[in-house]
Amino acid sequence: MAEKQATLPRLDLRALPGPDTIRRRELPNGIVILARENFASPSVVISGYLSVGALDERPEQAGLADLTASALLRGTRGRSFQQIFESLESIGASLGFGSGKHTTGFQGKSLAEDLGLILDLLCDALRMPTFPKRQVDRLRGEKLTSLAIRDQDTGARAQQVFHQLAYPNHPYSVPSDGFRETVEPLGPADLKSFHTEHYGPQGMVISVVGAVEAEAALEAVESRLGTWRNLRQMPQPPLPPVKPLRGIRRKRVVLRGKSQCDLVLGAPGPSRSDPDFLAAALGNSVLGRFGMMGRIGDAVREAEGLAYYAYSNLSGGTGPGPWQVMAGVNPANVERAIEIIRREIRRFVKRPITQQELLDNQANFIGRLPLQLESNEGVAAALVYVERHGLGLDYYRRYPDLVASLTREQVLQAARRFLHPDRLAIGVAGPPKDAS
Repeated sequence: MAEKQATLPRLDLRALPGPDTIRRRELPNGIVILARENFASPSVVISGYLSVGALDERPEQAGLADLTASALLRGTRGRSFQQIFESLESIGASLGFGSGKHTTGFQGKSLAEDLGLILDLLCDALRMPTFPKRQVDRLRGEKLTSLAIRDQDTGARAQQVFHQLAYPNHPYSVPSDGFRETVEPLGPADLKSFHTEHYGPQGMVISVVGAVEAEAALEAVESRLGTWRNLRQMPQPPLPPVKPLRGIRRKRVVLRGKSQCDLVLGAPGPSRSDPDFLAAALGNSVLGRFGMMGRIGDAVREAEGLAYYAYSNLSGGTGPGPWQVMAGVNPANVERAIEIIRREIRRFVKRPITQQELLDNQANFIGRLPLQLESNEGVAAALVYVERHGLGLDYYRRYPDLVASLTREQVLQAARRFLHPDRLAIGVAGPPKDAS
């Protein structure tokens, strides 16, 4: 063990965020505030989320959470869209919202002296949006255009089909931006109703990182959001269980006029709270991320020359996100590419990764941590991440040892739990087979 530890990067743990440098305060209305000082930069960043997302939609209104989040800054009781835009432009600041399955997130950045204004705008957008019809109509038109583009994108359609196969009759099978037929009927009344029923302080988390004293940051947030109440805020419905795959599920979407096929292959993976998540994440790096995209990239792209790109991805979050392999290939090479990917998965779950693969990827995971936390944006997002998943304020100081303690056997165990070459969802999108 001592020899292995000597080969891994040694970090200055005191420079990483920890309980002694992070201030945490939970307000009576349920909002959690996290603050960390950094006077090396004159800027300040806010990051956070609310517990509202696509899970709160009715199926016939898929895309409503996404449209609502996009419309929050299009007008409030105290400010028009033009006034909000000019307020941000005049100080070179930014503020934006986005929605996913479980949460609606936000991020803003300004000079430290303008933190108050950013928080005022955030408060107005969250508590008093007006959803002006003209702005909602414009946004809906933009969304419909994006959906039309998405529906002709081979990568997006392959992903869509994969999720339908891997998560049948489950919220994860529906894209968060919805479908044309569900977004087109949405209007201001739908957004107002959704906001009234689902937006509120319960479950909200916000971090403030930058050139502001931590106590001042906590007080600035509390003074604006501490009085927020919404007695009609509905709790988010529980996530239904995901049924394991029992065999190969496959579907191909035909998009005429395309010259490339995209394929997505995989299965539901671990949630972030799963004890095997970190071992699975390191295994995923070996499988299709590290170097020239790991074993998958080496086998499919480098050795066989079958793919324009080929890599794997693990998306563990609040629920069991997918563990999948993505590749872009010539239509004539689809079957051969799938065969090689399944071969590599079979090899991956049959025997442990090599000791060198373990060491290389452990060193990568530990060594890149300081780079992820070198900016205010990185730290703000990291604080929100540990709060959301209950990892503890000391997580990043424990992280190097957690990674260093992973074994080849743990990686193999995680791989065998979630991946099997004969139990996969396979989505393919591209031209007709005879077009090649």
